[in-house]
Formats: sequence, structure tokens, C-alpha cells
Amino acid sequence: MRVLRVSHSAVVDEWRGRERALTELGVDVGLICARSWHAGGAEVALQPRPGERVTGARTFGRHPALFAYDPRPIWRALGEPWDVLDLHEEPFALATAEVLLLRALRRRPRGRPRPPVVLYTAQNLRKRYPVPFRWFERHALRTAAGVSACNVEAARIVEQKGFAGRARVIPLGVDLQRFRPAERADGAWPAAQPRVTDASGQASQRQAADVAGPAAQPQVTDVAAATSHDAAADAPIIVGFLGRLVPEKGLLVLLDALAREPRLRLRVGGTGPLGAELPSLAAAAGVGDRVELNGAVDPDDIPAFLRALDVLAVPSLPTPSWTEQFGRVAVEAMACGVPVVSSDAGALPDVVGGAGIVVPAGDAAALAEVLVEAAGPRAAELRASGAARAEECSWQAVGRDYLDLYRAVRHEPSGAAPASTATTATTATTATTATETRPVEVIVVAYGSPGLLRRALEPVRDLPVTVVDNSSMPEIAALCAELGIRYLDPGRNGGFAAGVNVGLADRLVPGADVLLLNPDAAVTPDDIDRLERALRARDDLASVGPAQVDDEGRTARVDWWLPSPGGTWLEALGLARLRRDPTYVIGSVLLLRAEALAQVGGFDERFFLYAEEADWAYRAHRLGWRHAAVPDARAMHVGAGTGGDPRRREAHFHASQERYLRKHFGALGWQWARLGQWLGASVRGILLRGDRGRAARRRAALYLLGPARVEARFRREEAPTSERQAA
Repeated sequence: MRVLRVSHSAVVDEWRGRERALTELGVDVGLICARSWHAGGAEVALQPRPGERVTGARTFGRHPALFAYDPRPIWRALGEPWDVLDLHEEPFALATAEVLLLRALRRRPRGRPRPPVVLYTAQNLRKRYPVPFRWFERHALRTAAGVSACNVEAARIVEQKGFAGRARVIPLGVDLQRFRPAERADGAWPAAQPRVTDASGQASQRQAADVAGPAAQPQVTDVAAATSHDAAADAPIIVGFLGRLVPEKGLLVLLDALAREPRLRLRVGGTGPLGAELPSLAAAAGVGDRVELNGAVDPDDIPAFLRALDVLAVPSLPTPSWTEQFGRVAVEAMACGVPVVSSDAGALPDVVGGAGIVVPAGDAAALAEVLVEAAGPRAAELRASGAARAEECSWQAVGRDYLDLYRAVRHEPSGAAPASTATTATTATTATTATETRPVEVIVVAYGSPGLLRRALEPVRDLPVTVVDNSSMPEIAALCAELGIRYLDPGRNGGFAAGVNVGLADRLVPGADVLLLNPDAAVTPDDIDRLERALRARDDLASVGPAQVDDEGRTARVDWWLPSPGGTWLEALGLARLRRDPTYVIGSVLLLRAEALAQVGGFDERFFLYAEEADWAYRAHRLGWRHAAVPDARAMHVGAGTGGDPRRREAHFHASQERYLRKHFGALGWQWARLGQWLGASVRGILLRGDRGRAARRRAALYLLGPARVEARFRREEAPTSERQAA
């Protein structure tokens, strides 16, 4: 696999650990980064290691979102055949828009597709950017085939803003060769101390003879002469802080914690606006003699700085415009065997939680208490869990995560699957192929109707089947117990999409293809095998569905055009035959490819009833997947699962169409489609007679009022009287 990565921050040698890890995994990586960049408080010039394929490009501007590259190196690189373009810049950044424009303009040989694009995001605050950056972000997210995010909230935000798939959360990497615990022959924990000054500028008593001045850099003392950090209960506890000296990093909270606990001693590394004020602030808090200032810590000395601590504090405070996006220093400390205590700001709970101790942001009393706890009673436990967390963030682990992401955006098959769990009646009489050894897992979302459900379950009872019961009926639980089928009760009726997601979140066969089966439909294992072979016959198929007939043998259409404003107008004008929209298969019996599920993610739970499979199919389409009907496979679909008032069904259906069009085409796209629907229905209502004319006039009225508004009215009518009164 050949991957072109573009990342201005890769000018820093340590940040190129990702590329080195990928190279070790057999990936041919080309890298374009800034020729020089201001990082860590200093100007950093590119210095490639021997054998590194890295090109330094001149940059114009210094802000990560407002700079542009010299386009010439990127233009030349885009002329080569790449399997993936990994653009390690924020979606809203000017550089992202520049590279995507160059990708669009670069001519390529006939038959060579443009490489799929992977973006990066760390932005975990939902922001509405000014024009044109809002446009850059929207275009980038609609172009991307994959997104890596360094925290969970950033992943959720890009998905909400329009990325079609599931953003992968991949941590920032740490070099475990540099960041590791100090070694001692006797196995005791080292207590090596760096050379420092206290907040008054005077040398600490322990090191006064060795300190040359306030700017002295950390130097590790002889670890053989050091005493254990697991000291007596009244011994001083060395608390470290390493980062930019600004109020939002929580330094004032940390000083308050020191004032509450006399055993704490603070060692500060870093520079920033609070640097000059910190001595007077510490003196005002009554802890000036317990605060030692290191100033800027050279990157080469950071591991020694961390190893000299009993505990690292990361007490950041979120603000309306900033919060922690990762907290790499916390992982670096864990890798060095140092317990970590952090606030709950931004991504810190995800990074630290489970491996360190998290306290509420701004709570100095809680911070003081757990700093003592982390350095004493829980020290050994936190070192062990921290080491495991650091291993998850090693460059080797990060490289594997990125390789998995690249394979996903290229639609490469996942690892070898276990033997098929379908019946062997078909495979016994046909040649054994890879497609026949894939497993299929069945998910049924039920709501009442145990009789219909039995008919759906009995043919597939020998497969791994999960019934998600949105109705919470004891009869359905008893039926599943009788048939030996797993039963899940979500405790609420969240709709079909939410029910599917419950099943997907708790898989019986992780990595298997998934058959969605309505309780009013039935399909045989032989037909499931036909669906599976058809799905695996093409690498770009995300879903397939069988031909369907009702109880009387009448055939129903199963493949439809994906909704679009233009398609709506063609239908309104009677020109549906001219539609060129991609198609999808209805979800009553639908086989989903495991790799597509991994890339696209689950169903959008905002679709309570109808259009949820169309939404999933469209998102998959945007990521390069296709959908197809399989005429050789057949299923029976009664179509009784949505019985009831036809007016309510119609309102639910068209309200879902409104949600779909608003989501994917915006408010203007929806209003344009709405006008087409209203106009077409109005004309049919005038020209047609009888039931067809009345139905057309009802639809015109529905679109005049707005389907979602009409659906909301029906929901209010369906709600209990007490709920309506409360509303």
C-alpha cells in the first residue's frame, strides 16, 4: 500500500513516529510537512533521518488553520499513484482546502481513480466557523472517506457536521523507547530529582550546591543513591506540572491544592504568560517555598523531568473557546511510570480515565486529596494501569490503527472469518469458496406480533440470531427462549434504527456480515447463502437484498433510487425514467457487509420509522460503496409490521423523507424537493379521479403543511393525556 501523508506538524522528529511505524508495517509512506514550524515554544527546522521519505514544503502563515503550503511539492507528489491521501490537517483549515483543490485539479492517467482522502481532527468544541472556513469544512467532510480523531468528542462532532462514516478515534503517539521508567538494579522505584529553583528564585536546599541559576536544566542524580517514591506518609510529595503557563491549564487551582495539603511540593516546567507572575501568586497562596520553577524544559530532558516526579498533575480548566484535546503529557508520564491526576476537562477523562485519577475541573480540595492518594496508597496500581494505557498509545499501536483505517477506506476485506454458521445444505452441493465460509449474523427488531415473529425466526433459528424487542413483551421473550434465540430488551421503543444499533453494539459474531430481518418477513438459510455469495462477489457492495413476494405471491419492488431534490422534481414532472440517482435496497431483508458497517457505522437514530436504511445506504454511497438486489434469492414479506392508520403511516414516511433531505441536502435542498412534491401531488389531485385523486390531494396538503409538523401532531395525539398536559 502506498500512502501520501501531508502534515505540517511532522516537521517535529518525534511526531514522525507515525510514519516510521507505518513503514515498519510494510506501508510505502511519502510525507510532505512544513520546512520549518514554531512548535513547543521554539522554531523547529526539518531534519530527516536517514532513509525517511519526507519533503519539506515552504509554508505561508503560522496559524494551523490559516496557513498554506507552497503547492509545487504537493502537486508533484499527487502525480504519483497513491492508494490513500492522508491529510493530517483540520477539515476547516485553509491548507486542507488547498490540498483538496490540488487533488481535484491534478490530471491522472485514464483508469486511475483519485486516492481516497483521510482527514484528521482534534477539535472537540462544536464551533460554527465564518465563511469561507465553514465551506471548507463542509466540502472536506463530504470528500473524506475516513477521519481520524484524537478524542471521542471530536469524532462525534465531525459525524454530526456531515462526515458520512464513523470517525476512528486514534490516540496521539508516544515513543516508548524515550518515555520509559528509569532502570534500577535493585528494582526499587527511582527518586531522581532534577536541578530546579523554587518560586522565589532560590535553589532548593537539597540541590543548592549544584544549581547554576534559574535556567538550569534537569539533570538526573545517581539513582542508586535515591530513595523510594513510596515514602512514609509524612514525606514530601513531588507534584509535577509540564505545559504552557496559562490560566486555563489550571495552575491557580494547583496552587490552591498545595495550600490545602502541606506535604505537596510543586515542580513546574514550561513557559507562558503566567511565568512571570507565578512566584508572586505562589507567595500569595502561602506556598512560595514549595514551588520550584524550571522554565522551558528541553524536549530531550522531558523524560528525566517526568521520572523525577511522584505524581503528574494535569488540572486544566475548560473555557468557552478551548478545552484539552488530548493531553499527551499525561500519557508520557504514564509511560515513564508516573501516576497521573487530571481534571475532567475535554478529552482528559478518555485519555486518563481508568489509568489515572480524574477530578472535577476547578475542585482544589479534591485535587489535593487525590494527589496524595496517587503518590501513596494507589501508586503501584496507577503505574501498572498507566503502563498499559501508554502501550495503547505507542507509535506501533497507532501505526496499526492507521493501517486498519487505510484498509477500511480502500474497502479491503477484513481478516479471515470463521466457518459459516449457515446450514450446509447449499455448500455441500457447490464448490467451496471464500464467500461460503463467511459467517452471517441475524438481527431482528421486533415490536409486538409474536405470531409473525415466530414465522420469521423458525427458518433461521440455527444461525446466530438476536431479537431486539422494542415492545418489551413477555410473550416475545418466551418465544426466543423456546427457540434458543438471544433476546435483548432495550427498555424503550427507540424505533427501528435504535433497535438495530442495540444489536450491532453487542454482536454474537464480531466481524460477521449482518442480516437485518423484519419480523413480518421470512427467508431461508439457502437464500441467505445466495445473498452472501452475491455480496462477496464484488468488493464494492455494501448491502444486498433478495427479491420479495407477499403471501399471495405478488412481487414487490426492493431497489429504489436514493432520494434527492432533483429526483423529486423528475418524478413530479413524470420523468422518473431519467433519474440517475444511485439505488438502495429496502431494509425488510437486508444483508450488510461487515467492512461497510465498520466504515459507515450504525444507523442514525433520528429516523424513528422509515428512511433509516436509505440514510445508511447514502452514507455508504458517499464512501464509495454500492447496493444491489439479488433476484436469485427470495424472501416473503407480509408487510403487516407497520399496520394501522394509513394517514399516520404516510405522515411518518414523508417526515422521514424530510429528515433525510434536510440532513444530506440542507434546508434549501429540502424546500426545493418539498415544492416539487407539492406541485406534482397538486397536479395529480386535479387530473386523477377516485381514490388516487384523493390520495394525491392528501399528499399535497401534507407537503403544504410540512410532513414533520404533521407527524408531530400525530405523536401528540398518540401520547398519553398526562404527557400532553405536561407538555
